[in-house]
Amino acid sequence: MTVTVWMIIGFAGQALFSARFLVQWIASEKAKRSVVPTAFWFLSLAGGVTLFAYALHRRDPVFILGQGTGLFIYLRNLALLRRHKRSQQEPA
Repeated sequence: MTVTVWMIIGFAGQALFSARFLVQWIASEKAKRSVVPTAFWFLSLAGGVTLFAYALHRRDPVFILGQGTGLFIYLRNLALLRRHKRSQQEPA
């Protein structure tokens, strides 16, 4: 791929990753307390995957390690949220 395409991928990943803070802020303002909505974790994962791909392309080990580690955290939080949601739906 050309340099321009990879720059677009990198900026798109950064935009997704940054959007999670906007989503978290809006959700917290609505709730009048600090909350982390599920969308935060999905945006973290989408941005993280995109930035991880960009980091691999750049062959930047620091960037690869940082984004790769984050992916496990985002997936784990989504799994915990899914498990919690299932437990709330089970009949008592």
